Amino acid sequence: MDFESLHYSLDLAAGNGLTLSSELTAALQTSLVILKRNYKFSRVLFWGKILGLKCDYFIAQGVEEDEMKNRKSLYSLNCMDWHLLPLATESMIADVALAAQGRFTGDPSHEYEHTEMRIKGEGDDATEEEVTVKVNEASRLATTVSNIDKDVSVMPRGAFTKSPCGKVQTNRSFGGLDPVEAVKPHNYLHFREPVNLKKKSILEMSHLNPVIDFLDPLSEDVPKGSWCLQLERGSTVCVLRSLLWLGLTFFHVPQTPQHGHIYMGDGLMNLDLPFML
Repeated sequence: MDFESLHYSLDLAAGNGLTLSSELTAALQTSLVILKRNYKFSRVLFWGKILGLKCDYFIAQGVEEDEMKNRKSLYSLNCMDWHLLPLATESMIADVALAAQGRFTGDPSHEYEHTEMRIKGEGDDATEEEVTVKVNEASRLATTVSNIDKDVSVMPRGAFTKSPCGKVQTNRSFGGLDPVEAVKPHNYLHFREPVNLKKKSILEMSHLNPVIDFLDPLSEDVPKGSWCLQLERGSTVCVLRSLLWLGLTFFHVPQTPQHGHIYMGDGLMNLDLPFML
């Protein structure tokens, strides 16, 4: 997001008691420009902050020509020095889910370890063996950022377009949602590869515009009620907050192209959500 949107997001996220100091915000404004130049990104976004016991992780994402593909995530402990996070592969996600528990420590080299007994072979040849899974916190951080992006990364309908060749880019003619439409969950989309859209019939998709309706709307999320949508600042800003990943705040100013989201939390999914609904 641009720096004006960043300040908007930080102000709204401050309602959760989490924000950035003026020193860190100033450091971000300098370091993200350098980051964009060094990695040759088309633009760089401040993603948010994940709280650690010793130190907090500040996360940024670099965007290339296609807004959805090949995004690179980086972390910093001081908003100045940035380090590239590894790509979250399926095997890494599985290992992190198995081994990493509790709060983040704030040490990227910290190693989580999990040991369990597994059965190897079949029938009479089956034997038990001890298997140890190890992952470091940098891998856990990459996995958590990836999971949050998949679950709760949001954009207003029409903010991005998809070309016939499949490239996703910013819609330069997007002027913002109408105030009446801005309070309807189906006008906000998950900014990740669609899941539900692929299951729809041709009849169900007949009213959709493939240029802007290429993602899943929040209104189809399961369980229902995992989003809190409200108008703030004298009904001039539409704000969405996730109850699945507490700390994710999205905003959109109707009738303007301004929108953005930020995550400020402990990096733990809210497993109590089903009991809250």
